[in-house]
Parts: sequence; structure tokens; C-alpha cells
Amino acid sequence: MHLLFVTSLVPDGKPTTGYEIANKAIIDGLVRAGARVTVIGFVWPGSKPLDPENTIVLGEVDVRNDTANFAQKLRWFGKAMMSGLTVSSVKLRVVTKETFRTAIASVEPFDAYVLNGVPLPGAFEDCFDDKPQIFIAHNVEHRSARENAEAATSPVQKYLFSRESRLLMGLEKRLCGRASFVFTLADDDIDALGLSGTGRAAALPLVTGADTATSKGRKIERDLGLIGTWTWQPNRIGLEWFLREVVPHLDKDIGVAVAGSTPADLKAAWPEVTFAGRIADATDFVCGCAVIPLISRAGSGVQLKTIETFELGLPSIATALSVRGIADIPDNCVVADDPVAFARAVNAMVARVRAGEDLTCEGDAFRAAQLIRFDQQIRLGLDRLETRITNGRAAA
Repeated sequence: MHLLFVTSLVPDGKPTTGYEIANKAIIDGLVRAGARVTVIGFVWPGSKPLDPENTIVLGEVDVRNDTANFAQKLRWFGKAMMSGLTVSSVKLRVVTKETFRTAIASVEPFDAYVLNGVPLPGAFEDCFDDKPQIFIAHNVEHRSARENAEAATSPVQKYLFSRESRLLMGLEKRLCGRASFVFTLADDDIDALGLSGTGRAAALPLVTGADTATSKGRKIERDLGLIGTWTWQPNRIGLEWFLREVVPHLDKDIGVAVAGSTPADLKAAWPEVTFAGRIADATDFVCGCAVIPLISRAGSGVQLKTIETFELGLPSIATALSVRGIADIPDNCVVADDPVAFARAVNAMVARVRAGEDLTCEGDAFRAAQLIRFDQQIRLGLDRLETRITNGRAAA
């Protein structure tokens, strides 16, 4: 079976976001299942595809709001209003529909589309009607946008997020309705997308590919470490909750380090926190932390930072949302949603590490279990897709 994997960003071997890590894991899983996969999408500026022989690059894009100037944001908004598309999809309208169709035609013959996330399929929605489809819902995007709207303090932001939520709800409904099978990254998302009981949806328990040997004999360099793209609104909501609600209840001598792209206003508001910015090696950073706070408070799907923490066997304190979709939570993870309880658990765990106790555990078993389940779920979707393809050929 030859699949065309349609994605905003193609794997380049240097994943910096959870979305990119998930993309690589899903493509690898499809290949393990025996499918031939050709990937079509964009690359970051200056980047190259990891597998150029099986990749169609549509061009370079930088869709990050934090690196865009005001004029660029205004252009995106104007194009979105004129086209009736979401802003996330408009950002990928840097090639014409004719160019996109020509690129697809260059891959023929292939059997089906794998539509990875909503932005690129939403930008060229009517280009995929000629073949069966699998849809991969990384999140319940309309719900995340609604949560962003509720958390926004600016009337303009509130309007923009509300508009995105409304349009995304319709887009996700159409993509799910047309798909032969839908993969989500968390079981709860199946119900949220209206697919429970349909027999054509399954959740994929991802792995990140983190080097589990890195955490063995690790050297503790800091108390708490958080890493992420904090300019992404659902991540920002979690970080603000942690800084505002949890940090005041931590022992005064516990240090907090935050790595990754962070809005300037957050840095200014919490001068006592170490903001490390972008770092060279994310795995080295987290392995040098006594305890990892997993702080998701908004969004859907699975949290890739949680998966990586568990694969590395690192001790953690997690909100319930951070561990959603994970069947086997390690013994060295404490789940707490109340900020005071969260802080108390952090204080206790940091004290144990400082006293010389090794709280790391083996992450290999967790990863192995995730992979087994992942491959079983992929097989379910491909079997249903293959039946659809076979029936279509018979009908023709």
C-alpha cells in the first residue's frame, strides 16, 4: 500500500516541537506496518527533509506567531477573513492550488491519503476527494481554540480564537466524516470528535525516540526544569498556572528553570525564574533536573513531554491533563491538580533527590509497551483502509 502523507511540516531529523516528534513516530509506524509512505509538505527555512527520496517539499514556511512581525500577522488575518479559512491554514497558502495538485499528481500511483492534522488539509480541502483518506487528529483543535479564547485577555485575541474555534469545529467534522479511519493521540479525543462506537477510530500511544541511556548516572544540575514552546497558547496557559499558582508554595530554596521560546512579558513578570531560552540539547536539559513538573492545563491530545519524561524514567509531578491517554503511569510520577498539593509533592520529591535518593526508573519497559500498542492500533486503521481500497477497486 502506497500512502501520501500530507503534513504541514515534513520530518527534517531535527524535531523541535511535539507536533514534529509525533509526525516522525507516526510515519515510522506506518512503515513498520509495511506501507510505503511518501511525505508532502513544507520545511522550516533553511531546513532539509530527512528522507528526500520519499518527500515532496512544497517550499519553506515559518508559521510561528512569535517570529512574525505585525505586518505579517495582519496579512495572515486579512487573507483568513477574505478566504473564510482558519489562520493556521492560511499560513500555508504560499503555493497555489494548481501547484499543490501538480505536486500530488507527481506521486502517482498511490492508494490513499494520510491527512496529518488540520492546517494543510484545511488549506486545500477539496484536493483529496479522489482517494480514500486517513485523518490524524493531533488534538481536538476547535476545543483548544475555544480554551484559548476563554483565557485571552485582549478582545481582539478573544475574537480571533473564537473565530478559529468555530471554523475548526466544522473542518474537523468534515475531515472525520470523510475519513475511512481516524487516529487520535488520546482516547478522550475519540469521544470529543464524535467517533465513539463507530469502529473507525483509535488512539496512538506515541514514543519520542529519546535515548533512554541518557538518564542513567545523570548529574543533577537544577531542581526543577520545564521545557516547551511557551509561545503556543495552550502551553502558555499551563506555564502561567505553574508560575502563578504553584511556585509561591514551593520551598524558597527550590530553583525553577524554564527552557524554550518564552514570551517577553512572562520573563518580565517572574524575574526570580531562570529563563534559559532555546537550548542545544533538550534531553540533556531534562536529565539534569531533579524533578520534572508536567503542567498541562489546556489543550487535548497527548503530551509529548510527558511521554519523553516517562521514557527517560525521570521523576515527575503531573497534572491529570498531562497524563491523559497514558495507561501505565510510572511509580515515580505523582499526579496532582490542586496547586498546593502539586507544590507539596514537588517539595517532597526534591528533598528526596537532594538527600541522595535515586528516583529514576527504567523507561525501556514503558517505551516497549507503548510501541506494541501503537503498532496494534496502526494495524486496525490500515486494515480498514485496505478494505475500503479493495472495495473501491471492485466497484470500479
